[in-house]
Amino acid sequence: MGTAASLAITRRGLLGSGGALGLASISPRAMAAILDPAPTRIFRNALIHTLDPALPAADAIAIAGSRIVGVGTWADLKSLAMSRTEVIDLGGQTIVPGFNDAHLHAVGEMLLGSVLVGNPFEVEFFTIDRIVALLKDRAAITPPGTLVAGEFYDDTKIKDGRPVLMADLDRVSAQHPVIITHRGGHTYVVNSAAFKLAGITRDTPDPFGGTYDRDANGNLTGRVTDLAIDPIMAKVHEAALTPEQLRARAVAGAAKISQEFVRYGLTSVCHTAPGLVSAGTALADDFAALQQIRREGKLLHRVTYEPSGAMLDALIANGVRTGFGDEWIRIGATAEQFSDGSFSERTMSRATPYPGRTPPYYGNIMQTQPGLDALVEKQMRAGIQPNFHANGDVAIAMVLTAYERAMKLLGPADRRPKITHCTNVSPALAARIKALGAVPALFTSYAYYNADKFHFYGAEMMEHMMAYRMLIDAGVPVCAGSDFPPGPFAPLMGLQGMVTRKGWNGEVWGASQRITVMEGLKVLAANGAHASFEEDLKGTLTPGKLADMVILDADPATIDPEKIKDIRVQQTLVGGDVKFKA
Repeated sequence: MGTAASLAITRRGLLGSGGALGLASISPRAMAAILDPAPTRIFRNALIHTLDPALPAADAIAIAGSRIVGVGTWADLKSLAMSRTEVIDLGGQTIVPGFNDAHLHAVGEMLLGSVLVGNPFEVEFFTIDRIVALLKDRAAITPPGTLVAGEFYDDTKIKDGRPVLMADLDRVSAQHPVIITHRGGHTYVVNSAAFKLAGITRDTPDPFGGTYDRDANGNLTGRVTDLAIDPIMAKVHEAALTPEQLRARAVAGAAKISQEFVRYGLTSVCHTAPGLVSAGTALADDFAALQQIRREGKLLHRVTYEPSGAMLDALIANGVRTGFGDEWIRIGATAEQFSDGSFSERTMSRATPYPGRTPPYYGNIMQTQPGLDALVEKQMRAGIQPNFHANGDVAIAMVLTAYERAMKLLGPADRRPKITHCTNVSPALAARIKALGAVPALFTSYAYYNADKFHFYGAEMMEHMMAYRMLIDAGVPVCAGSDFPPGPFAPLMGLQGMVTRKGWNGEVWGASQRITVMEGLKVLAANGAHASFEEDLKGTLTPGKLADMVILDADPATIDPEKIKDIRVQQTLVGGDVKFKA
């Protein structure tokens, strides 16, 4: 039986035909979705990394509607082409599965309306004077007493060679509270007016889960960490917007960031609900905004939505479980629930104190063990995939303890509890993660983008940070999330860092955790799909799966590894439709 005939006959016959198309392993669910076997489009003369062990490499791929219907050689697939089939010669370009960011904050509103005191997408250095000038411009058009906020601040990307301080922000205005948020989302710099509004002085004690940093003389520097920002945010406010204005801003932001995602080759993201990611950005209902841009045809990527707060409570109360939705928008794990501080901002939990800090500082623990236990049990009982932010070894151990306790209470099941970041890992922790079937989502772009921060931890500790090699060798299906805004979401920047462990500044940190390009592609695609229980839909270029793929102008497996981030995305296809074209 010929190839063309095998696609045109009944599904039963197709399931049994197999052959070079790699059809034998198609699940009945995937096969049922292929209603018309005649390809609408065939790409040929390509270097295709399918990530499917049954057929890892190919030079042609056929798409019918939103699904892949054939993968193999052009000789295999050319007989499928009919008069209505568009055959596209890629001239040797590379095709990979669509990239999946397993954790980020889709803050499109920031990109459109905030004062950007750092570059969201690339390595760029700002001067303190430039930051002050940008904020002054905003203050000039902001009513007195109303917040002036800056976003994407990065303390190690300052040309002056020092971080921004309260005294710098006091130059912006004495009539406005001024707050700049570190792109990591766990530290802030505030001016004197913001402290005054909240009644915070040099004598104010540090609250649980955060600090008001002080200089050698005990004076406030302006730096505020983690939960210590809450009393300040309770007192500051933005200029009032109507509900209609808030909705319009949310919709515009959602459409903007969807455009950016596909420009970089992201076809799927785990979109965590708004939380501790910005100062003063009044985020409207972004879940409603996603639905609206979908209705308007402006949702270009697939969304696994990670709910929090009242929405999460309502889902649980109404019996809605992880997985509810469709191929474009579905409910995933919870939004990240904080157990400790930040890796890039040096507030994550540590078993040993941070060097050079008096009194000894071990990072910020933001949840108690009983609190973790109660949340995990409640969510697992409700069929919701739990998800906790844990960077340091202390917090990771606490989260694993909560997961182990709940699993023991509720019995074995494929729950895939998520650990967002999971940065500082030991072999013992890796073994516990494997035993639980947990899915750690490690940072993608940090190895390249944040190399200038790693000396705070030192060479020995960095051999256990972002431990892709350790986790893969332990059999853990580790996935990756940029955590944007904290890290740029460019998947190819992330892949380069995973492969080389070399930063923008030429420093190599944690060389023992290097992985291969093909392992990195699996982390960025197939493992991301597994983390959200969608491995039967996407993650590999397999017949029956969604036609989500990226066309690149070079092969990341053969190019100089230090140039992977410079590979250009030529096209991004989602469900067979071109959503971005260079």
